[in-house]
This record gives sequence, structure tokens and C-alpha cells, in this order.
Amino acid sequence: MPTVFNFTFVPWFRSVAPYIHMHRGKTFVVGIAGEAIAAGKLQNLAQDLALIQSMGVKIVLVHGFRPQVNEQLAAKGHMPKYSHGIRITDSVALDCAQEAAGQLRYEIEAAFSQGLPNTPMAGSTVRVISGNFITARPVGIVDGVDFMHSGLVRKVDVDGIMRTLDMGAMVLLSPFGFSPTGEAFNLTMEEVATSVAAELQADKLIFVTEIPGIRIEPHAPASDDNPIDTELPLAAAKQLLAALPNPTEPTDIGFYLQHCVKACEEGVERSHILPFAVDGALLLEVYVHDGIGTMIVDEKLEELREATADDVGGILQLIEPFEKDGTLVKRDRTEIERDVDHYTIIDHDGVIFACAALYPYPEAKTAEMAALTVSPQSQGQGDGEKVLKRIEQRARAMGLKSIFVLTTRTMHWFIKRGFAQVDPDWLPEARKRKYNWDRKSQVLVKKL
Repeated sequence: MPTVFNFTFVPWFRSVAPYIHMHRGKTFVVGIAGEAIAAGKLQNLAQDLALIQSMGVKIVLVHGFRPQVNEQLAAKGHMPKYSHGIRITDSVALDCAQEAAGQLRYEIEAAFSQGLPNTPMAGSTVRVISGNFITARPVGIVDGVDFMHSGLVRKVDVDGIMRTLDMGAMVLLSPFGFSPTGEAFNLTMEEVATSVAAELQADKLIFVTEIPGIRIEPHAPASDDNPIDTELPLAAAKQLLAALPNPTEPTDIGFYLQHCVKACEEGVERSHILPFAVDGALLLEVYVHDGIGTMIVDEKLEELREATADDVGGILQLIEPFEKDGTLVKRDRTEIERDVDHYTIIDHDGVIFACAALYPYPEAKTAEMAALTVSPQSQGQGDGEKVLKRIEQRARAMGLKSIFVLTTRTMHWFIKRGFAQVDPDWLPEARKRKYNWDRKSQVLVKKL
């Protein structure tokens, strides 16, 4: 048994290491829905956040408290009231929100204070600091509805939060803000997390929510044929949001998506929607290549795009050295001109730094990714990953179930990114006829 464990643990740990290095020193804002705490997930979430922090990530944690406030209201014989997807906070609801927030802060601080032997928290010291970091203003009267003590974020104390994070502490924020006159306002977890992430220019905004993410076909039922879209470019997310009705419930597709889009528009490079129902969702999203929820990415459209006829010269210039040393199969200019619409490229200031082509085989529900190339000047900066992700998105949009590559030298790069080696006989018949048996390329497949 130990030998089997070693063979599984060692490659797994090595595959995680690049993400540990990548995220060290970065700032994550994590918004946890009150429903996750009500569902008993706090203990495991605290352990995972403590583990992420121990690997050098600065964490701002924002908790929600929707069900907890509703529970307090029910105990007082009051019904919760909402309009425009926002709670109407009268004086009773404000009292309930303050009681719920106080109780949750104690529970969260207690969860981070545990250090029992033989648990992930053993030997850890997580200092959690809360404070009046948010200045708020009233929502006011909207369409004739008086929101009373419901508020919006006016200002974030960026210096105060950064000083606290630099001390090695985790910052804990409740969805409350205070006006300059000392009046308390009930805010939403989603708005607080988004505003803080934008003001801090955080590296990630992560929502741990009731929903599993955004599906490839958002309106179709959940199924193996309609999986979670693990990466959604900002432009596609905005397009989807524009086609949806205004969200009012947390389970509406656009509810968390609207905040992810806003954060990316305001400078947060990546925002995520994760399911609290999956144990370890945070770790799976942050340290595993394909993640588990949906990540919205602010990819600059002028950098990552499909190629046009004007790009043929740049593609040839990029791949020529790799054809000469035998890494790539030689392609002549006529072939690239004919197939240019198959190519995805990364273009920095008119210079092409990466490319790949997608050749579909619809009858076999698969496609070949060919000529994946990254310029030596930008290797190690994630350009290959970006092109791979876009190729995967294009293949999914065609309704394909997998992509495959043929390679003689870069097998390990693909295996680390979810590809598995298969026998050349696996290839679609049309591709098998063109397979060069003398070159002995390895065939690797990734399910989408």
C-alpha cells in the first residue's frame, strides 16, 4: 500500500507545486455565502483557507448571512422583505443582521483557532482581524421603495486592509458598513467582496456559492453533456449577462456572474464561482489545472484572438525555428493561408507570440490541436495555457467531446494539463491515414 501511495502522491504534489509558486504573495478576496455556513461547511472551508494562507496567499474573507438573518427574523415573527434583489432593512431586520453577524464572526474566528492534532489546522496560527474597513451610504428610495438601513459601499480602507494583510493576518469582513455619522448599514456580501477586490486590485475574487458554476449551455439542464464552463472570457461573460433577465435570487445564473464581470472590468484579473457542496472546492480551483467551478478571465481581446489572413506572415515567422529543429511538422505558406481561420493567436503590439490550430473531426466528436507554438521570448508566462484554453472553448462550442495532439517532444507539458496518452489506433480514420509512422509521434487526448 505505501508504494501505491508514493506513486500517486509524489506526481500529484509535483503537479501542484507550480500553482503554489504562482500564488505566493498574491491577494485573494473570498466571499462565502451564508448558505455554506448554514449547510455546515465552515469547518472544512476554514481548514482549506488556512492551508492556502500557509502557502503565502493574502486572504480577505467576506461572509454572507442571508439565511442567518432570515432565521433571526422568523424567531421574531417577521417576514424577510426584498426588492430588486436587495433586502429591505427596517429596524427589526437591522437588529437581526447585527445579531447574525456577531454570531457568525465568533463562529468563524473559532473555526480558525482550532489546532487539534491530526487535523489540517494542527500547528497553524491564523490571526483573524475584523474592523471598520468599509464606509457605506444608503441605497435610499428606488422606484418608490424605501430600502431604509440597506446600504452600498462608499469607500474601502485599502491602506488599513493592506497593513493588516502585510502583518500576516487574515482580514474578516461582515456585510456591514458605517456612515461618517456612525450609522450602520446592511450591505450584501457580493457587493462588499467585489468592491474590496476591485479597490485592492486583488489577484482573485472567489465566490463560494450555492451554484456549481456556469454551464456551457446556461439554460439547459445539468448533465454530462452540459458540463461547467471552467473558463469564461470576460467578453463572453458580458454577452451572456446581457441576454439574461435581472437576477434577484442567488440561484439565478446572473446573480454572482454580474459581480464577477464587474470585478474583472475594474481590474481584477480572475474571478471565480465555486460550489460549496463540493468538499475542497477552493483547493481544487486554486491548485488544480482545470479547476472545478467557473473562472471569468479578463483576457485582452487584442491579445488572444482568432487569426486572420493578415497574420499568416507572423505565424510562419513564429513556427519556422521549431520546424527547423524538428519540434513541429513543416507547413508551407499555402497550407497556413488556406487554414488560417483554424488558428488562435496571441498578439502583443502586432507581434505574434503564440499560436495553435484546431482541426475538427466532427464524425468522431474530436479535433486535433496542431502547431501549438510559444515564442522563446514569452515562454514560461502562461501563453501556451491561454491558447490551449481558447482552443478547448472553440472545440466545446462545436459540440466536440475531446481534443488530441501529436507530439514527439512535449508530452509531459500536455500530460500536466489533463491529456492522457493513447495508442495511434485511437485516431479518427481520416487522421490515421495521414499519421507518419516513421516520426512515431505520441498521441495524447483530453476529454472536454
